[in-house]
Amino acid sequence: MKAVCFYFQVHQPFRLRTYRFFDIGKNHDYFDEYANRFIMQQVAEKCYLPANKVLLNLIKTFGEDFKVSFSISGTAMEQFGKYAPKVLESFQALAKTGSVEFLAETYAHSLASLHGRDEFSRQVERHVGKVRELFGQKPETFRNTELIYSNDIGNMVSDMGYRTMITEGAKHILGWKSPNLLYCSATSPKLKLLLKNFQMSDDIAFRFSERRWSEWPLTAEKFAGWIQGLAPKDEVVNLFLDYETFGEHQWAETGIFDFLKAFPALMIKRTPIRFKTPSELAGELQPAASLNVPYPISWADEERDLTAWLGNEMQDEAFRKIFDLEPMLMAINDPEMISEWRRLQTSDHFYYMCTKWFSDGTVHRYFNPYESPYDAFINYMNVVSDFGIRVDQKYAGMPADRLKRVRKKASTTPKKKSA
Repeated sequence: MKAVCFYFQVHQPFRLRTYRFFDIGKNHDYFDEYANRFIMQQVAEKCYLPANKVLLNLIKTFGEDFKVSFSISGTAMEQFGKYAPKVLESFQALAKTGSVEFLAETYAHSLASLHGRDEFSRQVERHVGKVRELFGQKPETFRNTELIYSNDIGNMVSDMGYRTMITEGAKHILGWKSPNLLYCSATSPKLKLLLKNFQMSDDIAFRFSERRWSEWPLTAEKFAGWIQGLAPKDEVVNLFLDYETFGEHQWAETGIFDFLKAFPALMIKRTPIRFKTPSELAGELQPAASLNVPYPISWADEERDLTAWLGNEMQDEAFRKIFDLEPMLMAINDPEMISEWRRLQTSDHFYYMCTKWFSDGTVHRYFNPYESPYDAFINYMNVVSDFGIRVDQKYAGMPADRLKRVRKKASTTPKKKSA
């Protein structure tokens, strides 16, 4: 019997304020409090609160037949508490139903998995702690930032004790294989992989309101029919979406909330197909094959690679600059500075520097608050320059005996292999 896995990403970055060259060394206030509050409260009213209400009603109506999964970044959870406590309460109400699985990810929605094992592990551990604190669950399934995955990342995730991970069903990895099956890692066979059906997911996320699309309008009946018409050997349809699809990217006027209400109800009432969480599917299904992913994939853009975040020299330089601060920050061990550092790692900052203006240009412009990627780079590097000065000063001010121990440890500790 087929299943549907509904998974939603919930993320909001801490956006940077306009930070000029002349602010360096004088102003250490990096984040735009007004923009962060305004955007969170706007998205809460347009998406999070009404969408959570729909899901809660579906769970109350259909019980165990309807289940969904979320990964909520640590930066989003922090902003719920600061700016939108009703949203946090609505997610907690969903958690109490027992029909919602919360996934683990990097706390700062960062690219730490591409840098090295240590910071990646620290962020995952912190994220898990936050999920347990707010929602009373210990995550069993892992979801990396932007579904980024490779053999090396899978090895690290497996070493952390996870047995299930979700990622992108990229064509260049699958070849002739179907995304609608369970797979496992080629290098860590105990790690099971659920792959996004990007065609059907993007029908909802990107094409739902596109009147030039040949399948517009997308009705619940039509979509349910497509799932029923899949090959008999297909076992699960993984619909992985940004949660902001509902009400923010696709406005309420498009009928997206009506679709969210009607599609699960139609599937449950008229078909034997049921909704499952990733951990349930990993326990019920056997891997159809192993997947070898030597180079990282993601769910971004047509290429499904890393070029949305690390595709030009500006992004590479910014990435190197922020992670070069790790050894000193870990030695200083100042919780507030480490928190700032992680907010500066958030993948959105690198995404804003993307210079891809071809097939995916519209998407990049839509989400980019800067007039150009060069403005994004300059603003970010000004912030990092000031932050780096503060780190240097704090590091230099450490007691001589502690500084000596730190330097000795750094010189004798072998460098971890990065993903």
